[in-house]
Amino acid sequence: MDQKTEKLLEQLNAFTRRTHTLDEVYLFDLILCDNEIDRDGDCFSDAALAELQKRFVGVTGIFDHNPKSTNQTARIFRTELRTEPGRLTKAGKPYRCLAANAYMVRTEGNADLIREIDAGIKKEVSISCAAGARVCSICGANHLRKPCTHIKGRSYGGALCYTTLDQITDVYEWSFVAVPAQRRAGVTKTLGGTACDAETEILRAAYDDALSLLDRVSEFLRRDVIRLCYRWGENGTSKELAKSVLHMDTAELLTLRQSLMMSMEPVSQKPQLVPDSHEAEKAASPFSCGAAQRSEGRG
Repeated sequence: MDQKTEKLLEQLNAFTRRTHTLDEVYLFDLILCDNEIDRDGDCFSDAALAELQKRFVGVTGIFDHNPKSTNQTARIFRTELRTEPGRLTKAGKPYRCLAANAYMVRTEGNADLIREIDAGIKKEVSISCAAGARVCSICGANHLRKPCTHIKGRSYGGALCYTTLDQITDVYEWSFVAVPAQRRAGVTKTLGGTACDAETEILRAAYDDALSLLDRVSEFLRRDVIRLCYRWGENGTSKELAKSVLHMDTAELLTLRQSLMMSMEPVSQKPQLVPDSHEAEKAASPFSCGAAQRSEGRG
């Protein structure tokens, strides 16, 4: 056993009632969160990440944020902040993430879960915490005290609007989930596993690009549904419905769009110029110029 593994076991055993050996426990690494703008238009400040680093040591891991004791499956015993040199967030800040080491006791009951983690099936994670400030990137307003009118995801004067989470006051748990708000949050590797190779990095980059494209499609869909809302009914009703669109996911947007399209009466197709009765009679006459030309053509 190398010195790094011995150090990890020493830190792990600080949370157990007796000393456990490497054969008795299963260790794996996580990225809990970062300072990138997530799917909800939020990001953590550097100060928030530093506070989360301290508070997440010893925190339990569950499934789908369901706080049942039977859902407890792992525990974090070490955290660290990492910076990727040369990488910037969408907001143009140096990228930082909160990484963690977690462990489970090897039992017959969690053998399948361990295999799923090793196979990359159980990978994505999400954290649950409390923040005392949600700061608008455009005007600096704390939404928890005085909400502003800026909308996340839109640009104002060329600046992207997003919310910065700050002043962390508590952490609750971290969970295995299907779709985390933060794209890179999840299991990174297990103890003794190989580091990410070039092929994995290429696949990860392609995955990130696909998610970015999906976000752009979703935003286009959202704008189209808002447009339909204002065509659909009276101004007051349309305005309230359009506001609700801002908080819908893609599936809800598609459902609402279909409903709006079905409820709208088709626009009647009227000619731009309607001939008067005299012109209509001339068009119907067999001696009109058009009729004569058609007659000659058939001859």
